[in-house]
Amino acid sequence: MSGAALLECSPEQFTARLREAGGRACLTWDHEQGRVRPSHPWLAEVATWLAGDARDFHRHEGVFMAVGPETGALMTATVHTSVRGQAAGGLRQWPYATIQELLRDGLRLSLGMSRKNALAGLWWGGGKGIIARQSVEQARDPGYRRALYREYGAFTTSLRGVYITAEDVGTQPEDLAAVFETTRFATCVPPSVGGSGNPSPATAKGVVCAIEAALDHCGRGSVAGKTIAMQGAGNVATYMIEELLGRGVGRVIAAEISAERCELLRRRFAKAPVELRHTEIGDVSIFAEPCDVLAPNALGGVLDPTTIPMIQAPIVCGAANNQLLDDRRDDKALAARGIVYVPDFVANRMGIVNCANEQYGQIGGPDKDPAIERHFSRDWDNAVFVVTKRILAHAQTSGMTTAAAANELADEAGRQPHPIWGHRGRAIIDGLLADGWAG
Repeated sequence: MSGAALLECSPEQFTARLREAGGRACLTWDHEQGRVRPSHPWLAEVATWLAGDARDFHRHEGVFMAVGPETGALMTATVHTSVRGQAAGGLRQWPYATIQELLRDGLRLSLGMSRKNALAGLWWGGGKGIIARQSVEQARDPGYRRALYREYGAFTTSLRGVYITAEDVGTQPEDLAAVFETTRFATCVPPSVGGSGNPSPATAKGVVCAIEAALDHCGRGSVAGKTIAMQGAGNVATYMIEELLGRGVGRVIAAEISAERCELLRRRFAKAPVELRHTEIGDVSIFAEPCDVLAPNALGGVLDPTTIPMIQAPIVCGAANNQLLDDRRDDKALAARGIVYVPDFVANRMGIVNCANEQYGQIGGPDKDPAIERHFSRDWDNAVFVVTKRILAHAQTSGMTTAAAANELADEAGRQPHPIWGHRGRAIIDGLLADGWAG
């Protein structure tokens, strides 16, 4: 199988090839020679693709892959950088058509985590875990899920802390409990074992703070009386609705593909100015809804040449990761229409903030911990509101798009090494390679 064919094969086909090779493989960055090192010759063309054509590859320190011994699931951990500390980021369980799609997602999301962690002032690098979902039936089976996430925990342990995992799309708090059974390199673990638990409330509150900052930047006042249109009404979006209602929002319109979820939230917000619209997969009509703020809260890649011309809002600010389908094209399209876009990693930082520093202990829960609460203030230099306004002002005065301005400030912060543990992950990777981690 050639490298090109390997990139286009399904995760199942790739998993079969990986199993033949011993069940583990990796692609790491050689800092001395300036090239990608494949652990096996059959990955050479994939290494060439990473260094040449993979647009989101930014000298990522490592991509680690393994096959679950019991489930046969493909598991990966992508490490972008460890300058500010070991790589931290959530664990996503999601179906992919090709291995190239999976690798691209890991690169894109781990880079985003580097920038998110840096802008949040966290001493962590960026990483992302992925489990290639095998089937919907298995994903719903409690016994299978526990075995799957225990396997991922063991995989994480084998990496010796170069990557610290957490919650993301497709992974629930109970799944993190299973991960924690086989590794200590996990955050967002349940309070029953000393963790901070579900990060959704903190994430939602942070996004609302960013919405308030964007409104303030545009001279539009507060969220009171405003109309907010949402794509997606999942956990984070639900907490966003509660936050917005508490701040006097005029109306919330949320489009959701799950009929069951719509009915649940209709009952929950029966007496509030909240409208739930059940939509089919692929229905993007919510983008054409006249409103004060459009909040993409579902999956990424939703801001593209089809949806951007539809937008009837002066501000786009939501919870979803990687909202721009092409971050070198679509941010310019938004700016050309005069739409103020708040980059996702600026707005949705609080999930990782809530979880990242669990090892330092907690003070009466996240809602009572000053290390968490200061991110929601307006008088701390690194608060969500303050950083959002700083980025929007920088974009305005420099003539840059907001995405470019955010990337510039984040990358500048990302080059500051951890005062004690800078480049720790790079040293761990060197140790893994020296000890023959991939066989």
